[in-house]
This record gives sequence, C-alpha cells and structure tokens, in this order.
Amino acid sequence: MRNRTFPLVFTVYLLVAGLPGLVMGQTQSDSNARTSWGDPNLEGTWSYASLTPLQRPASLGEREYYSEEEAAERNIAVTRDVAPPPGSVGSYNALWFDRGSVSPDLRTSLITEPSNGRLPVRPETTAKADAVRAYTTDHPADSWLDRSNWDRCITYHGVPPVSTGYNNTYQIFQTPDHVAILVENIHDVRIIPLDGRSQLTSEIRQWNGDSRGHWAGDTLVVETRNFSDKTQHRFPSSPDTIAVERFRRLDDNTIEHSFTIEDNSVYTRPWTGMRHMPRLPEYVIYEYACHEGNYAMTNILSAERTGEVAASNEQ
Repeated sequence: MRNRTFPLVFTVYLLVAGLPGLVMGQTQSDSNARTSWGDPNLEGTWSYASLTPLQRPASLGEREYYSEEEAAERNIAVTRDVAPPPGSVGSYNALWFDRGSVSPDLRTSLITEPSNGRLPVRPETTAKADAVRAYTTDHPADSWLDRSNWDRCITYHGVPPVSTGYNNTYQIFQTPDHVAILVENIHDVRIIPLDGRSQLTSEIRQWNGDSRGHWAGDTLVVETRNFSDKTQHRFPSSPDTIAVERFRRLDDNTIEHSFTIEDNSVYTRPWTGMRHMPRLPEYVIYEYACHEGNYAMTNILSAERTGEVAASNEQ
C-alpha cells in the first residue's frame, strides 16, 4: 500500500494555513524544469545515499579524488562485504541495504571546505566526544536516555542528513509559499516557509531545528536554527548550530545539495559539504513505523538488567 499519511497531513496543514497553490503543487509534473508559478521544480523522490564519506579518511591524506578504479572497487565491495562471518549473528543481507555509490565527481569526502576534507573540530569538542564515548561504554543502557535518538526512534539522519545503510530518501513537495520534505527515515516531515516570516524565538527548540527558505536565483536556500539541546546530528553539534542548505537542480534527474555548518562553540571555522541526489522515479516511500516495531529498545534494556543480575550473583 502506498504511503497516504503524509499527503493527508500536508493537505490539512495547507488548508488550515490558508495557503494558495495547493492544487498546482500536487499536479505539477516532476519532469518539468519549473513549476506552473515559475519556481525551479524540485518535486519528486531523491536519494542522498552515498559511499563517499562525510570526512576524508585520514589514510588518504590530501587526496581529493578517488581514481575510477578505486571508486569502482568501493562500489563493488559494499555489496560483497555486508555478509556476516560464518557462525555469527549478522545484520540484514545485501538486499536490504541502500548505501548508494561513490559520488560521480569521485571526491574522497562530502566535505569540500576545508580543503583537507576533515571536520575542523575544536580540541574541547574532541574531548567532550571522548567523554561521552567513555560514559556510554560504561553505561550502555542504564536507561533509555543512554541510547541515541535513532535507537529511540526520535530522529535519524538529521538536518542536514548524513546517509546510513538504508532509507536515505527525500520526497519533496512544493507550493508557492512552502516546501515540504518528507524524510523516509524516521518519517519526519520538514515544513519550510518561503514567505519571509521570521524564525522562531530562541526559546522554542526542536529536534530538527526551525527552517526558513528563500530562492536565490535557481537555488533554494534553507537556513535551520534552534536545534534542541537533545538533538544529535551525525557530526558534532550544539544548540547553537546553524545549517544552511542549498538545493539546485542540475538536470532532470539530479539535485545538487550543498550544506554549510557554522558553530563557533564546536568548530574553529564553518565547513561545507556537497552531494548529488539522483531521482528515484519508481521508488515508493512506505511509512517508517519505527516505534511500533522497536523491539530492540526493550531487548537492549532487558539484556542489560539481566547482565546486572548475573554480575551481582557472581559477587
């Protein structure tokens, strides 16, 4: 069954808000370069899966690009190496993974600035990450609060997203006044006003921040602030993190998605990443019902309690 939940929610939102252009936004063909009201058409389903890592591997030093042979080997290895060792308990098989491929520009990192392809973290940021890692090693599941936001089915890939093994998919909807992005994992919806309204006050914090957008020529620019102090990106961040994304249609089947992160409390300078998102014309997004099937959380907590009892009995 196709996912009908989001179109209903989005329709209700627009009707309540009194937004014009709903019919135009829903009937506009994805294959057209522009919407009927003249904006660049970003509508459709797009993949941000990538085998190009966010950071350049330290082993590659200053190398900005893979060779074509290295990229081909990396693309093949990802399907070859997912099988667990014989006799072990493994993860999904290759059929269920969606890791994408090396970026067509052959870059060795999604990060384009700084030129070394590495996150410009402050020493205190590294120290804090080490302390958190040490705590979670010693306290893996004293409470559900010790588990990550993705373990808890709250958020997963973040804003901007960093791809993982599967469900690296955006579905974009447009009206003259809003852009909405349905994120497959964990079924988040970002509503991005384009009407010039001011950002929420800093007292209002959200898991995926508060986004505002505008068109700069043919590029959609989206600035997101007001992340919660509980937000966990897949890179170091804080409630002061500011993310500026740029979506630009390169051709009928590709969106260039660049993103700049600024946070003086975490980084020594802003950094920028870029990816190409290919169209997925036949892809159907189903509801990602994470909470309803999150047996892992129950099992993680119960296993930790069992381990504690066993350790206590040995004393």
